Amino acid sequence: MSFQGIVPYTQFWDKQKQFIQRDADVDLDMCIYQGGYGSGKTFIGSLLGILLSNKYKGKTGLVVADTFTLLEETTLRAYEDHFEAFGWESGIHYIKRGGNGKARISFPQWDSHILFMGGRDPERLKSLNLAWCHMEEGSQLPEATFNMVLSRLRAKGVDCHRLFGTTNPQAVKGWIHKHFVLNGGRKELTGEDGKVTIINKRRIIAPTSDNKSLNESYVMSMKETFDDEYFRINVLGEDGDYASGLVCKTWTEANVSPTCEYDKNADIFLTCDFNVDPMCWGIAHYVNGSFCFFDEIAIENTTTHQASEEFAMRYKGHQGVVIVTGDASGQNRATKAQNVGTTDYTIILNTLSSFGYHRVSTNLPTSNGSIMDRIQAWNAAVCNRDGVRRVLVSPKCKKIIWNMENLKYINGTSVVEEPTTNQIDKDKALKFSGHMFDAVSYLINRYMPIKHDHSFHKKQQLVSVPYRTGGGI
Repeated sequence: MSFQGIVPYTQFWDKQKQFIQRDADVDLDMCIYQGGYGSGKTFIGSLLGILLSNKYKGKTGLVVADTFTLLEETTLRAYEDHFEAFGWESGIHYIKRGGNGKARISFPQWDSHILFMGGRDPERLKSLNLAWCHMEEGSQLPEATFNMVLSRLRAKGVDCHRLFGTTNPQAVKGWIHKHFVLNGGRKELTGEDGKVTIINKRRIIAPTSDNKSLNESYVMSMKETFDDEYFRINVLGEDGDYASGLVCKTWTEANVSPTCEYDKNADIFLTCDFNVDPMCWGIAHYVNGSFCFFDEIAIENTTTHQASEEFAMRYKGHQGVVIVTGDASGQNRATKAQNVGTTDYTIILNTLSSFGYHRVSTNLPTSNGSIMDRIQAWNAAVCNRDGVRRVLVSPKCKKIIWNMENLKYINGTSVVEEPTTNQIDKDKALKFSGHMFDAVSYLINRYMPIKHDHSFHKKQQLVSVPYRTGGGI
């Protein structure tokens, strides 16, 4: 893409050039520009939007942020700053319209348009037909918005659709880490018609020092003022310490194992956390001294009976024993129970029996104990002082893994952070935060506790351990 003529007033930094340019053979280019304070994120993102409006004449692009207010206060102003630098006049070179929580900039000379919309509710973006999209402050947007925008890049006559985001450094392993770090790079996909589509996912880290227009004393003053970690994240633009403040502090990728697979002859441990929305259950075998979680049940707006049916259908014909454990309060009442006086565990047993499961037992604690006891037991099982890992999880257990990588304490406390209603409205996946951890940690605290439940006799413990593994827990 040529810069001449449209942006003669600026000199690009190397990182900015990398952001704007893309490989000539790519059909879909996705790029995240991650930078510290003063690294020019909004400046370069808005400039690329103008360049693409020029390149793809007659097409529409989208600028989306968490709220339209954020766009009004930052991004729209950045566009107008560019127009002023170009010497453009409103009503001649560009036309700006707004209302009802969105705005539109049109370029009469190119017959192209840019929409500005809040992305907290991705359903609002459903009807769009886009050539490109800029996600401003991408880390504040939910993955659902990223997925929705990706599905809207369908304008015809575009040689390369572009999805680009500007963002602050990441403190958690959210969707940006998932898509642009773990699954970044070039991929070639072949369709049913034999056509090859090339997709490229890139992440560019831009430190504040790249901005040569800033006085050198600006960067040096921050280095003098900030501690090393804060400086590294907010000035150098690097990722934060993902493990800082995590509840599951011993968890690493070594705990994710493709060897965790279902065995119809092995005993199943079904561990439950009971909620109407969501219901979260972990499903594991005990193999060679480790609990191997090979599946999970995570369902919104459901009942214990419906979740039990889901488990029963998945493993119909299972030959081993099914051992049910989990939340102690499930013995006292039922979540949306069908009959007065029925408990959650009674519903599970009755449902499994109706599906032909006859080798089912329960192993239930008298109480849940403190959450800190469960957290300590879980972390010790995930990886103890000798480096032994007694918890393994299949890659298919997305909700378990997400909780391990993202569940945190409230800063400066030992209280587990819970998402607010507002945060859940933005990202529905957050409603599973904590609940799946509760489900799996109930099992570990039952069989591998730091503090032993004296009502849990050794004889009962050994009976419940799959005898095929050749040992107790």
